[in-house]
Amino acid sequence: MSFDEDMRDALQTFTLESLELLETMEEYLLNLEDGEDPTERINAIFRVAHTIKGSAGLFGLDYIVRFTHVVESVLDTLRDGKLSVTPELIAALLPCCDHITLLIRGVADGQTEEEPDLAAAGRLLLEVLQPFLDPEPDKTVTAFNEERSRVEVMGGGAVESGNWHLSLRFGPDSLREGMDPLAFIRYLGTLGDIVHLTTICNNIPAAGQMDPETCYLGFEIELKSEAGKEEIENVFEFVRDSSTIHILPLESGIEAFIALMHYLPEDNLFLGELLVNSGAVTRSELEEALKRQQRNVGSDLAGAAQPIGEILVDQQAVPQPVVQAALEKQKQIKDKKAAENQSIRVDAERLDKLIDLIGELVISTAAASLRGKQTGDVALQETNASVISLVEEVRDTALQLRMVPIGTTFSRFQRVVRDVSKELGKDIKLIISGAETEVDKSVVEKIGDPLMHLVRNAMDHGIEPAELRAERGKPVQGSLRLNAYHSSGSIVIEVGDDGGGLNRDKILAKAVERGLVAAGAVLGDQEIYALIFEPGFSTADQISNLSGRGVGLDVVKRNIAELRGVINIDSQQGLGTTLRIHLPLTLAIIDGFLVGVGETAYVIPLDRVVECLELPVDERHDYMELRGEVLPFIRLRQLFRKTGAEAKRQNVIVVEHLGLKAGLVVDRLMGELQTVIKPLGKLFGHVQGVGGSTILGSGEVALIIDVPALLRQQEQAPVSG
Repeated sequence: MSFDEDMRDALQTFTLESLELLETMEEYLLNLEDGEDPTERINAIFRVAHTIKGSAGLFGLDYIVRFTHVVESVLDTLRDGKLSVTPELIAALLPCCDHITLLIRGVADGQTEEEPDLAAAGRLLLEVLQPFLDPEPDKTVTAFNEERSRVEVMGGGAVESGNWHLSLRFGPDSLREGMDPLAFIRYLGTLGDIVHLTTICNNIPAAGQMDPETCYLGFEIELKSEAGKEEIENVFEFVRDSSTIHILPLESGIEAFIALMHYLPEDNLFLGELLVNSGAVTRSELEEALKRQQRNVGSDLAGAAQPIGEILVDQQAVPQPVVQAALEKQKQIKDKKAAENQSIRVDAERLDKLIDLIGELVISTAAASLRGKQTGDVALQETNASVISLVEEVRDTALQLRMVPIGTTFSRFQRVVRDVSKELGKDIKLIISGAETEVDKSVVEKIGDPLMHLVRNAMDHGIEPAELRAERGKPVQGSLRLNAYHSSGSIVIEVGDDGGGLNRDKILAKAVERGLVAAGAVLGDQEIYALIFEPGFSTADQISNLSGRGVGLDVVKRNIAELRGVINIDSQQGLGTTLRIHLPLTLAIIDGFLVGVGETAYVIPLDRVVECLELPVDERHDYMELRGEVLPFIRLRQLFRKTGAEAKRQNVIVVEHLGLKAGLVVDRLMGELQTVIKPLGKLFGHVQGVGGSTILGSGEVALIIDVPALLRQQEQAPVSG
């Protein structure tokens, strides 16, 4: 199957939107058992399947249509209340969601025909769905489903039995045209039961004036029928043009139509179409109302066009309360579409290109600012200051474009927790908080794998089996927490569990056994906990499919380090463990503080700087007293082996990370600046204490100090006197 360029673009849009819809479908399936009313989520899941099926049909992807149709049928059965939400049903639907995702991704990769392996897998999944296709009606359905059993959502549906009222006025020439009114009444009886019939004789003249071939009769009928309005209207198809026919629901039927409006698909903005789709108005009634509206517009007496709703009410085609419900539904659809129209899809590569250009712009404005200071031109300096302010605003706005809620990443672990806990035979619930916290898209893309390792490790090693939890007086169901929040210019991601906690003594003993720590060494809790990130380190007594081979946590640490992040551990024996990952909000541009050591410039991330002090002239120790605390020094001159004479008056930059403080001793303070982070490359990957480089306005290259790495080195090194 081949597509032209326009169709290929449309197909790409179809695949992108379908994959997003399937993520929503999976999330809602996983949340169906949370104890809340599942009605809205069931409807949303059904709409996803229905949308994908319809869109796939437009592109001739029949194999996707066939598979999705069966899934949609099960969901429709669930929606109608003939099924209840059970773990077995969800377990059958989730793999189907995965299978549709595979089919859509195949289309994205250019595969427009079903592969044999996927076809075989699809047949197996459909066999699992078969028991759910024609179940016995469930007695525990919700009130909504009981209501829906009486109301059919798509066009022409039936209302509650006995709720139709027909007002018939046959045309005077009906008998001459061979149309017997009583024959229509008898045929109407085949659609249901005529509960009540009243003959209207008001138009019958005196006996001397009567024409035996003229029809003067009318009827008021209450009909009990499961038929829809359009089906009832078709009974009178041959006399529709010459007669006056009104078909209206009784009061209880009106309530059903109003309730039905809320559940109509949000795919049509036109009031008349909403009324037709609900079954409150037939297509012919709408066409007649539209013709009348057009006639009114063309008349001299009419100003603006009369609303179609008013015309339908005047024609007695529909009660006013139903029209009002349709108007409210129309407003709801307009508001939703207006909100959708406020956002557009932008290719990530374009955003990356924009960020790169803004980074170069930052460097150029720094060069212009430096030139202004060198020339002493005040006007040029003022102009540069204005440009720099605008560039900062553009930078912040551009970075915001790349920010996405981390909840998208968190929600993927609902499925992971469900599947892994089932594999382990444990009952574990996932608690998510801080899902709205935003972080750079590039960070989100790279943090998924480390989080996966931590989540699986917590479930396998952290949370105890149900029997052991019961012995310890804990709830049988374990809890796994994912949380995110902003802190000091960084994003903090927490992975916590309420399990047994890390065994400090066992970790230390294993480290001594492997030669990682000298026997008899005295280590703090954080130092001992950090040992679990050493390559090949494991305290597992048994090897499982999930963990125990010592592979994973060292990779986690390395991946987080590549994101310029750090990870620390807080654990209490018997109560649980929390791992905190500190990451920069963005990997592209940061605010920095420029300092000089000898002839070389360095950049310190501004969010790590606490304050600046002047180093006492006679201070030769590697520490000083700062407001009653001992502040250790890190002399950058010695660290980076700079030669040459020291400055007469040196300065101390006080930096902090995770509660650790130190002073960086430098020769000169050169002020704040915006800096674009450039990677050092693989050749310099071994360099400690450097997180990247940047280009200054003068064209010089300045190294960016990795404050967390320096503080970790300082913590482990002895303080010299």
